[in-house]
Amino acid sequence: MDFLPISIQTVSSKSALRDYIFLPAKLYIGQPNWVPPIYMDEWKFHDPKHNPSLSKATVIRFLAKQNAAIVGRVMGIINHKFNETHGEKTARFFQLDCINEQAVANALLNAVREWAKEQSMHQLIGPFGFSDKDPQGLQIEGLEHLPVIATATNPIYLKKLVEAAGFVKQFDCISFKVAVPKTIPALYLKVMERIKKNSQVQLLEFKTKKALKPYIVPVFRLVNETYSDLFGFVPMTEAEMKSMAAQYLPILDPAFVKIVLNQEQELIAFVVAMPDMSLGIQKAKGKLFPLGFLYILAAAKKSKQLDLLLGAVRNDYRSIGLTALMGTALLQTAIERGFELMDSHLVLESNQAMCAEYQRIGGEVYKRYRVYKKALD
Repeated sequence: MDFLPISIQTVSSKSALRDYIFLPAKLYIGQPNWVPPIYMDEWKFHDPKHNPSLSKATVIRFLAKQNAAIVGRVMGIINHKFNETHGEKTARFFQLDCINEQAVANALLNAVREWAKEQSMHQLIGPFGFSDKDPQGLQIEGLEHLPVIATATNPIYLKKLVEAAGFVKQFDCISFKVAVPKTIPALYLKVMERIKKNSQVQLLEFKTKKALKPYIVPVFRLVNETYSDLFGFVPMTEAEMKSMAAQYLPILDPAFVKIVLNQEQELIAFVVAMPDMSLGIQKAKGKLFPLGFLYILAAAKKSKQLDLLLGAVRNDYRSIGLTALMGTALLQTAIERGFELMDSHLVLESNQAMCAEYQRIGGEVYKRYRVYKKALD
């Protein structure tokens, strides 16, 4: 198809947005490592009524066509709040998907580039969404493993296309694979019991979503407080917190949420994990109804892999072992439920303390995701 002319069209109608949302399923059919999004969530992501981030950013979406066929897509984002906070003029490209054709990738990236220049931006980075809470980067290593929820899913050839278009590494995120032990090491149990005797903190574990629900928004408030140094992080508003809570509470298993309170009953630490459901999302083809949610629940029930999603400790409590307390409690639940592996989710390669912690418990890097950059001269 490389001899056919390429046209770039802006997404400006609901039918074009439908083409945009469902295009990857057509491009990557038959690729065993590709996992579709949950399409109900994907529609909400692109709807300002459900995604508050859209009202605070300038956004554009492009489709690439050759003859009558749609062969690529990309989204351009300018996060004004982030740029103002950090004194930058940076645009982002996101949801880049296309056929394995350099001319198509160039046309899409050039469309975002010219749009960003018209908006007086100085740099283009990506793949990167509205914030670090969206899937970051291209997966460039470990594609033989299925991606977990909220991480990128793409064919390996996109790395070649993006780099040939003149983009270079901005930073990498890595994922660790950690074996779940058959029993809790004695040292972990000793540390856990010592911390539990500390009358200043209280470990909470949950059996029902009803019991967990009051803590979801406080969890996101602690994320705001502790994640400020992460690249691309923008504090969530109360509306965004409630939106995230509504999105994730239905799929959380409360047994894999561990929370720590202080004497004042303030939430000072948490960890959230969930059984891997990638195979179920694949089988459901990203659709919850009529039977998709059953496939997803069945996959989560059968899975032997636990995916870590989020965790934090309030700055003034970081030296008393709360990470060990929650980690041991999470391991106990994982062992009881028969899990064999844990996925760390994304860790910045430059986060030496976190990388060292995973290595200390035997973690191995098994996936790598790259965010690229290019100056807009």
